[in-house]
Amino acid sequence: MPAVSKGDGMRGLAVFISDIRNCKSKEAEIKRINKELANIRSKFKGDKALDGYSKKKYVCKLLFIFLLGHDIDFGHMEAVNLLSSNRYTEKQIGYLFISVLVNSNSELIRLINNAIKNDLASRNPTFMGLALHCIANVCSREMAEAFAGEIPKILVAGDTMDSVKQSAALCLLRLYRTSPDLVPMGDWTSRVVHLLNDQHLGVVTAATSLITTLAQKNPEEFKTSVSLAVSRLSRIVTSASTDLQDYTYYFVPAPWLSVKLLRLLQCYPPPDPAVRGRLTECLETILNKAQEPPKSKKVQHSNAKNAVLFEAISLIIHHDSEPNLLVRACNQLGQFLQHRETNLRYLALESMCTLASSEFSHEAVKTHIETVINALKTERDVSVRQRAVDLLYAMCDRSNAQQIVAEMLNYLETADYSIREEIVLKVAILAEKYAVDYTWYVDTILNLIRIAGDYVSEEVWYRVIQIVINRDDVQGYAAKTVFEALQAPACHENLVKVGGYILGEFGNLIAGDPRSSPLIQFNLLHSKFHLCSVPTRALLLSTYIKFVNLFPEIKTTIQDVLRSDSQLKNADVELQQRAVEYLRLSTIASTDILATVLEEMPPFPERESSILAKLKKKKGPGTVTDLEEIKKERSSDMNGSAEPASVNASAVSTPSPSADLLGLGAAPLTNSAPPPSSSGSLLVDVFSDSASAVAPLAPGSDDNFARFVCKNNGVLFENQLLQIGLKSEFRQNLGRMFIFYGNKTSTQFLNFTPTVICSDDLQPSLNLQTKPVDPTVDGGAQVQQVVNIECVSDFMEAPILNIQFRYGGTFQNLSVKLPITLNKFFQPTEMSSQDFFQRWKQLSNPKQEVQNIFKAKHPMDAEITKAKIIGFGSALLEEVDPNPANFVGAGIIHTKTTQIGCLLRLEPNLQAQMYRLTLRTSKEAVSQRLCELLSEQF
Repeated sequence: MPAVSKGDGMRGLAVFISDIRNCKSKEAEIKRINKELANIRSKFKGDKALDGYSKKKYVCKLLFIFLLGHDIDFGHMEAVNLLSSNRYTEKQIGYLFISVLVNSNSELIRLINNAIKNDLASRNPTFMGLALHCIANVCSREMAEAFAGEIPKILVAGDTMDSVKQSAALCLLRLYRTSPDLVPMGDWTSRVVHLLNDQHLGVVTAATSLITTLAQKNPEEFKTSVSLAVSRLSRIVTSASTDLQDYTYYFVPAPWLSVKLLRLLQCYPPPDPAVRGRLTECLETILNKAQEPPKSKKVQHSNAKNAVLFEAISLIIHHDSEPNLLVRACNQLGQFLQHRETNLRYLALESMCTLASSEFSHEAVKTHIETVINALKTERDVSVRQRAVDLLYAMCDRSNAQQIVAEMLNYLETADYSIREEIVLKVAILAEKYAVDYTWYVDTILNLIRIAGDYVSEEVWYRVIQIVINRDDVQGYAAKTVFEALQAPACHENLVKVGGYILGEFGNLIAGDPRSSPLIQFNLLHSKFHLCSVPTRALLLSTYIKFVNLFPEIKTTIQDVLRSDSQLKNADVELQQRAVEYLRLSTIASTDILATVLEEMPPFPERESSILAKLKKKKGPGTVTDLEEIKKERSSDMNGSAEPASVNASAVSTPSPSADLLGLGAAPLTNSAPPPSSSGSLLVDVFSDSASAVAPLAPGSDDNFARFVCKNNGVLFENQLLQIGLKSEFRQNLGRMFIFYGNKTSTQFLNFTPTVICSDDLQPSLNLQTKPVDPTVDGGAQVQQVVNIECVSDFMEAPILNIQFRYGGTFQNLSVKLPITLNKFFQPTEMSSQDFFQRWKQLSNPKQEVQNIFKAKHPMDAEITKAKIIGFGSALLEEVDPNPANFVGAGIIHTKTTQIGCLLRLEPNLQAQMYRLTLRTSKEAVSQRLCELLSEQF
């Protein structure tokens, strides 16, 4: 920047500012400002032409007056005139005035644009920088139209100075954010990517911000940036702080650039193996540096270091493909859970919530359960306590559900009012989802109502009613429990509602006990009647008429209550009508008619529950990140469901109540089929989306498919528009898959049509039925599709999921492999060593054995290998193989037509980094397919 000469001090401006500061009152200030405005106006309108210095001084005074909060309605033209000056200080003040005071719709925009064009063409780096800053600050649509095509040329030109490249990249970023439709993609996109290799780190930082934003909307245009970003990140991470001295912040080399590069990499799936290896080294180095003692006690050092660390962990979670990194990231976050810095504890809890949804790191997250529970009890900051609740919810599974629910209930008694409703919803969801014994579920919900009845929404107590009515084994216990709970002197109204409904339906199951005789049940409920609101009284009246049918011996007592003036002449129309009608019904109806009209409620049809939707609404509008909250659940643990019925064209298995609570209830299903062929007609509607051919598999589809062989939940596919998440559960030869389609944009998807396609060879072996989805997907929302699966016989291929929709007028068509593989129908089988080897010898026919010797593709970690074998579906047999380093498994593949026994043996060679996998089954094709699938996992 040119040095400011002595004459540029603007003494008049300094005197004016001093006068304003010395004013004793607001009136004195306004008087002084009005005097100065009159003086400036007279100077601008005077006959004598002002020199550049005077214009600059007066424009500066107007700018200062505006910043004091006063309106300025003149001087704009004089500021524009300053733009044509060749003196830096005058041009600077002109641009500053325009950036602050000129409206984007001003009539002066054209004049300003001409001055900016002249400065951009001058090749003077100082003037070009001022012009670019002005464009970014004003950023009107007219400016974007004028310069959106020019700025990319400046950015990638070989003779542009580094400071101008920085300004050009940030200016283009600002234009793209405000008017993305006006920034053309062209040849410059491939050249701007190479700015990541620029020697000037300021240029690299600005370019990374630009490329990250552009890649989110146009990933294909900038996919070459991945390898360059990894290369640059590697150089930064492995360099000493002295190597990047100008960009080292408190001993951390280029922390802001590192964070931006890591964010850029989160726009893409895991890279190719060669690049992935280098990226893994970078991430491991970042994790290793986090363990090193700090090089400075300054908070700036730890902030910069942790900023890079948390962004690296975000990338590890995003890729979800490196078990070692995921576990290490979890352990590192676990150390932060007890850090003295509140912000670090908050961020650690937030990141671990996401890690809990990964199949690889879920178990590692669970090891910190005691620390998280302690945080819930001792944290002072309510936002940290809320994140602790979220993490407990995320890490919950069948092994720790009772402990977590109990801790949440304990905390609920003292929880902040702002988060009580959310905790209630989460307890209700967990209690049902992981209820092995439904008596525990009933106790939990009643305890929930007792502790936080005001925060128990209708959805929660409706749901406990549905569960009790649909499950015969819990009805007697529920009736007894609510009867005992109602005996408390003070009961919450929600408990009265639940008690009234359940006793009205199942009070007869406990009426044999003299302590809960019919009359005692009635008197207990009626003692609460006068304390309740009108809707609850209406429900109790319905309970009374149910009692007339269940307990004829107390019919007279109930009729007296219905006949009383307080009921027949009630001011509320609903209560009066019920009393009159119920009294008349009990008087004139015969016993048979009463039994018919007042018979026990039939089971509720399984339908989508609104509890999870209510929780999401509480957390904010529906977002794609909900896909990341899919919990780990073993395929063999279909909680709370009876043995599924056989699936055929007309009948499907009934969804479990727990699945219904999570909003996963099935609806009427339709058979999946490929799109209709157009061969039967010569007339093809060229405007119809349905006439489009099925797209080839999306890039990375095979890699994502392989990741789901040993897990059932996670993100199957993701690009800049769409995210597809899966949650699956299998038992014997039946399964159910829930597919979540998330719209990542702010624009609606129209004509959204997902189709599951089976080849001709696959159709006889696999029976799939899909639930149709809404053809419109709002921006930022997600829809769910249910696929019911029946394995008829063994199969080799996988179905294809084809998705077609319109986005912004453009037709989108993509296909991915649906991870329905033969091993999903495994049922693990425990065997002793003797039984295993006896069966192993029986399967000695050469056609029954398939063996594969292959190089390890991933680190040979014993715990991860065990997890993958269990995830594959077989039982992991301990102490069966004479060599303790080997892994042995057994299971049965269930199909509708047959059962196929399977034995496997995996022998690792750590020195050679090789595996030998041997599979023996009673069918050659099954051995071959299982060997192919499992070999890809190691």
